[in-house]
Amino acid sequence: MNDLTYDSFFNGKLQVMQQQKGYRFSIDAVLLARHAGLYKTKTIVDLGTGCGIIPLILAFENPNTIISGIEIQKDLADIAVSNVAVNKMKERINILCQDMKTLTCKDIPKPVDMVVTNPPYRKLNSGRINPDSQKAVARHEIKISLSDVLLTAKKMLDISGIFLIIYPVERLTELLSMMHNLKLEPKYLRMIYSRYNSDAKLVIAEGVKGGQPGIKIGSPLVIYESEGQYTDEVNKIFMQY
Repeated sequence: MNDLTYDSFFNGKLQVMQQQKGYRFSIDAVLLARHAGLYKTKTIVDLGTGCGIIPLILAFENPNTIISGIEIQKDLADIAVSNVAVNKMKERINILCQDMKTLTCKDIPKPVDMVVTNPPYRKLNSGRINPDSQKAVARHEIKISLSDVLLTAKKMLDISGIFLIIYPVERLTELLSMMHNLKLEPKYLRMIYSRYNSDAKLVIAEGVKGGQPGIKIGSPLVIYESEGQYTDEVNKIFMQY
């Protein structure tokens, strides 16, 4: 295993280990956790949890939440287990090293209120595959596809449960079409921009299992000012953490 680095959130109250040279979480995961934390859901599944960053943030913010993190890569799952132990959250976070396609309600052990995911963004035959196998699996649909993610989410969610995903805007049509067809009805979108004068690159999409048609578009989320520093909104998120 690579050497580990240590990050802290919530004024040092939450410690997060991750590999120095392997796959590392990005601001995408933090933004998704922030949006998911707006809901006081009791049971959550995080598909593709990596080092466990999203469950850790959500469990810290919501003491009554029970979360399962699913990760197919053993090295990452082992780090997530260690992060849960170090932060004394074993009673509320369960990490499963498992292919999400095999996941059932016996593993969880019941339908959940919310599924969150920051899945691989790129199709298998698009772009350069990272030579680091861990990064490649996290970024390309090598072991899991968007369809697999959505089918798993539908299977694990209770009726009227919330599905949250952060995903590239260039694949938004594909995402919304699949969500609608699987009755994870799209209800809310928030576009994410690197800078004020740039095109949107990412989107946070929210669906409801068995929901009625009707979608809202949230205000733009801009990450950087023109000089390269975080915008006030993003600064507030990290100051809170």
